[in-house]
Amino acid sequence: MKLYGIPNCNTVKKARTWLEAHGVTYEFHDFKKQGVTTAMLSGWLKQVGWQKLLKKTGPTWGQLPDAVKIAIKDDASALALMLEKPNVIKRPVLEHNGRVLATGFNEKDYENMKP
Repeated sequence: MKLYGIPNCNTVKKARTWLEAHGVTYEFHDFKKQGVTTAMLSGWLKQVGWQKLLKKTGPTWGQLPDAVKIAIKDDASALALMLEKPNVIKRPVLEHNGRVLATGFNEKDYENMKP
């Protein structure tokens, strides 16, 4: 399993704590240090769509000009924004063998996931 996010995000911390408490082995990918790629994001967008992958809460989204927010209408426009500002990616993203198992953290979803 691979968990993508930023280490100081509270939701990422909750997911990491849950995975560790349940003995789930995972590799952590730090968006800030290791970055994101077009291929990575395109794969996720194909699986979950931009509406589920774009984080519209938090300071990064809130500080964007309204014109930028309004312009996000599809995978392509969301991809461009996520490449420029990875903090607008909903985190964490939990992936196994290239398949997105979860975006964000919900304990019930994690309990029901099947890698």
